[in-house]
Amino acid sequence: MISISTSNLALCFGADTILEDVTFAVEDGDKVGIVGVNGSGKSTLFRLIKGEYTPSDGNIFIAKDKKVGLLEQDDAFNITKKIGDAEIGDTVLEQMYAAFPDLFKAEARLAVLEKYLHDNSEKSSSDEYLRAAEEYTNLNNLYIENGGMQYKSRCVSLLDKLGFDESFHALPVSKLSGGQRTRLALARLLSQEPDILMLDEPTNHLDIDTMVWLENHLASYKKTVLLVSHDRYFLDRITNKIIEIEYKVGKLYNGNYTQYVNQKEFDRAAQEKQYKNQQKEIARIEAYIAQQRAWNRERNIIAAESREKALARMTKIEKPKNAPKSIKFSFTGSGESGNDVLYVKDLKMGFGSRELFSDLSFLVKKRERVFISGANGCGKSTLIKLLMGILTPLDGKIEYGYNVTVGYYDQENQNLDPNKTVLDELWDEYSTLTQTEIRNTLAMFLFRGDDIEKKVSVLSGGERARLTLAKLILSKMNLLILDEPTNHLDINSREALETALLGFDGTIIAVSHDRYFTQKLATRIIEIDNKNGCHDYLGGYDSYLIEKERFKAQAESSSVSSESDNTELTSTKEKYLASRQDAARLRKQQRRRQQIADEIKKLESELTQIDEELFGEAATDYVRAAELDENKTKIEERLMELYGEEESFSKID
Repeated sequence: MISISTSNLALCFGADTILEDVTFAVEDGDKVGIVGVNGSGKSTLFRLIKGEYTPSDGNIFIAKDKKVGLLEQDDAFNITKKIGDAEIGDTVLEQMYAAFPDLFKAEARLAVLEKYLHDNSEKSSSDEYLRAAEEYTNLNNLYIENGGMQYKSRCVSLLDKLGFDESFHALPVSKLSGGQRTRLALARLLSQEPDILMLDEPTNHLDIDTMVWLENHLASYKKTVLLVSHDRYFLDRITNKIIEIEYKVGKLYNGNYTQYVNQKEFDRAAQEKQYKNQQKEIARIEAYIAQQRAWNRERNIIAAESREKALARMTKIEKPKNAPKSIKFSFTGSGESGNDVLYVKDLKMGFGSRELFSDLSFLVKKRERVFISGANGCGKSTLIKLLMGILTPLDGKIEYGYNVTVGYYDQENQNLDPNKTVLDELWDEYSTLTQTEIRNTLAMFLFRGDDIEKKVSVLSGGERARLTLAKLILSKMNLLILDEPTNHLDINSREALETALLGFDGTIIAVSHDRYFTQKLATRIIEIDNKNGCHDYLGGYDSYLIEKERFKAQAESSSVSSESDNTELTSTKEKYLASRQDAARLRKQQRRRQQIADEIKKLESELTQIDEELFGEAATDYVRAAELDENKTKIEERLMELYGEEESFSKID
């Protein structure tokens, strides 16, 4: 059954078209990812569905009696002050209870009735008492039937899963940070279980453990989910459909994110091939028409006109549009550092009576890519600030090695001046560069035309992130320290950042909750443990999970017999080896895919050059034309083989 659908949906603000011709249908229980570059209209589509915007054209259909819930990006959290006649407190736990207003009102009424019945027991035979007793019984039965006995424990459980333990329950919402308020808004929305759950960047402000819990929760959610996210792991784990918004138009793909990417590449290659073949046929017909008209006899004119009519009736295949422009850049090294880049020994840090970590020790070697992991609040960003000298540790030491020069990315972009223009922000930092060099750098990060005159204060989160990266690449460094560098970046920009970092010939220390990003880049993961200093794992995110599970298994098996230990460790080792084999096979497939893509691109370029020569210089040179045509046939046969192999990978996915 269709839960929600749109037909030719469009939205315009004055002369600006935000969305046009967005058509899709989502069935009950579908998990749909909404993807597209920053500014493509993903959040706008959510507001149209929720009714906050009125479409300029088209229709939105929502099945009857479906309750819609929306979590907006960085939701500010609206405090509920009153439900019916009852006041409600502003604490975290009481605001969770506000997600159930009918049950809350029923509780308040039951309390009034219970007090009346207790105080007037001597009037138990009066009509008024009997009516009150009947109302109490009916209301209590309805309260129990609607989950009144469980909703409070459900609220406590959801709060705990989203990082609010008992110490937060009595805390006023006003004392929470912006990220915590957004998480609380998510907890309250999930507790309501709407029929259509719409989440705009729900993984912002979640640590990895909480993110994994949310993945599992949404994957098992029986109702419809619409999800805007740039987290590729998250999309792959949850979604069975993807809606891509590109050039203001929406298109629905079946499958998760990886399957959508493969299908889009296949569709584009097929359309490109069909377009080129049709253009070749059109050129052939037009050459025939020109030749017949040149001969200018009656039968030739008739033949030419016949072909012209056929050409006019032909349904033209549109040339595939280029992918939306994305940032493309690289980091400039400052020369070789020593082999020991950073030494941290017995580091201790806390604020007031709260200790974040102690006895934190590790050594970072040249060209390692070290990622810092741990639960929210464990001190990851604090550690980065200690490394940068922004904060001073309570104890311990931090020592940099020989010839180390540092480049720093601050997740809060606090090194930007809100009163400057985009152009001045960069030029003031690098005053020795020419305006052309500054403009070219900004253009790489999609700041063009009037964009460079914008004030920093009006930039979106994604624009501020891109501007911070633009400043960073102009400095020379051999150690990059990055605090949540993928925050606010769309998927295309994240991929560009990954490519730049993979090409960086230096050392990287990073904090990131993006598991895809971590898996692709990390050579080592250091997990901060508030009780035991830190744990060190070699490899990317997948290896980290395997090793973490192995250590957990060892700890749990310490109290059982050695035979049981050996069995457990053998099983864990087998899982680990199997995972290594799977990872190797996946890497081999990825390399082959890239080889196929590169060869297809090369051969298609050669075909284009052949066509240009065939209908250009070789049009009257029959010998050369025959050679070109023979070569073209070979290339087309090879391309068909490559297209087939590429499609087989899509079926595997």
